[in-house]
Amino acid sequence: MADLAVTEDLFFTRAGLDKDGALRSLTSALEGMDDGELYLEYRQSEAVSLDDGKIRSATFDTAQGFGLRAVAGETAGYAHASTLDNASIERAAETVKAVRGGHSGTLAAGPVGTNQALYTDLNPIAPVPFETKVKLLSEIDAYARSRDPRVKQVMASVVGSWQAVHILRPDGAAADIRPLVRLNVTVMVEHGGRLETGTHGLGGRTGFDMILDEATWKAATDEALRQALVNLDSIDAPAGEMPVVLGPGWPGVLLHEAIGHGLEGDFNRKKTSAFSDLLGKRVAAPGVTVVDDGTLPDRRGSLTIDDEGTPTSRTVLIEDGILTGYLFDRMNARLMGMKPTGNGRRQSYAHKPIPRMTNTFMLGGKDDPKDILGSVKKGLYAVNFGGGQVDIVSGKFVFSCTEAYLIEDGRITAPVKGATLIGNGPDVLTRVSMIGNDMALDPGIGTCGKDGQGVACGVGQPTLKVDLLTVGGTSV
Repeated sequence: MADLAVTEDLFFTRAGLDKDGALRSLTSALEGMDDGELYLEYRQSEAVSLDDGKIRSATFDTAQGFGLRAVAGETAGYAHASTLDNASIERAAETVKAVRGGHSGTLAAGPVGTNQALYTDLNPIAPVPFETKVKLLSEIDAYARSRDPRVKQVMASVVGSWQAVHILRPDGAAADIRPLVRLNVTVMVEHGGRLETGTHGLGGRTGFDMILDEATWKAATDEALRQALVNLDSIDAPAGEMPVVLGPGWPGVLLHEAIGHGLEGDFNRKKTSAFSDLLGKRVAAPGVTVVDDGTLPDRRGSLTIDDEGTPTSRTVLIEDGILTGYLFDRMNARLMGMKPTGNGRRQSYAHKPIPRMTNTFMLGGKDDPKDILGSVKKGLYAVNFGGGQVDIVSGKFVFSCTEAYLIEDGRITAPVKGATLIGNGPDVLTRVSMIGNDMALDPGIGTCGKDGQGVACGVGQPTLKVDLLTVGGTSV
C-alpha cells in the first residue's frame, strides 16, 4: 500500500522512531492480552474565519503522538503521549500491562488488509496559499451583501486537515492518509427590527478545489441567505401531536442520533440500548432500511480503514423493518461473538477506539415527495435541524428545527420558528408510513460526539412521513 510506505517514512525515518524497538515494546505489552495496538498519528490542520467583513481568526496547528492499547477481557489499558520516541513508548507499554492482572489470553489475529483507496492522499492545505483562502471568504462576504440589502452580517470559515495514521501490531501494520475540508457560511438579515440567520456548509475528503469552485461557494451562500429570508417570515410553531414530514438529506441527523447510536456495539453488549436483544425482530415499519457505509468515495464520514486497522464496510442495520446488525469495533465484536464492521474510531491518538458511525442513512422508497406532502391534512414539514438530545437507554429524543413549515391541506404554507420534535427513536421508526424516492446525503458537515470524542460523520435519508409525532412549539 502506498499509504503504508508514506507513514513508514513519516514515523520511522523522519520522526526517528526505531521500528524494531517500538515493536518489541508493543509485543511485551500485549503478552497474555486479547488484543491491542500501537496507534501513531500526525495531523496538520488550518482554519480561517471571517466575521462582519474582517478576518477574525486564523490558526495552523501540527500535532503528533501515539496511543498504546492493551485489551484483557472487557478491560482496556490505554497510555498516550505527544512525544514520538521509543522511551515514551516503552513507558506506555509498562503502564498498560497493569490491566492483565491474572488474565491469560491469546492475541487475536489482526485485520485483513485492503488495497482500496476511497480518497486522495494529498494534503489539501499546502497547495492553496493562505491568501487564496482569505480572498475566498472576502468574496463570499461581498457576494452575500450584494444579493439582498437586508443582509447585515456574514460569517464564513474554511477548515482543512491532513491526518496520517500508522497502526502497528505484532502481526503486521496498516496505514491511512485522510484529507478533510469544510466550508461554512452564516448570513444574518434584518427587516423591521427583526434579525434572523441562515447557515449552510459543505465538505468532504477532498482538496480545497471543491470549495474554491465559484459555482459551489455561491450556491452555499445563496442557500444560507435563502434560509435567513425564510425565517424572516416565520410565525410561531404549533404545538401538539401531528403528522410530520421530514425532508431529505441533513434531517437524517435525527436518524443518526435517535437510532444510530442505539445500534452501536458497546451499548448493546452492555444491554443499555433500546435495541438490545432485538436482532431478527421488527423494529421499524416495512420498507425502512438503514445502513452504515464507510466505503463511499470522498464522503466526510468515510474511512479506508478504521482506527484499529479494519477496512470499513457497508453494514445493513435494519432491513425492511427488521433489525439485522450492530456496529462493531474489535473488542465489542469479540465479546459478542460477532465480526468487526470497521467502526472502531477515535478522535485522536489521545483517545481509545470505540464503536462509532461513519455515513448512516435510510434508503429511498417508492413514494413521490409531492404525494407524501399531499397526504397530510395538517402537520409539519421539517427541513433542517440544529441541536438535539438523545437518551440511548430509552431512545427518547428532543430536536430543534432550524427550518420548518406548516402543511395545510397537502400544501406547504407558512414557515414556522421555535419548532422542536419530541419522541422515541424506536417508536418513530414504526410510525413511518411513506418513504420518498429522493434519498440524499448531507452536504458534508456532520460531526458526531460520544464519550467526549468528536469524529467526522455523514447522514442521509429520503423524504419521510411520520404519522404521529409530538411537536413542541410556541402556539396551539
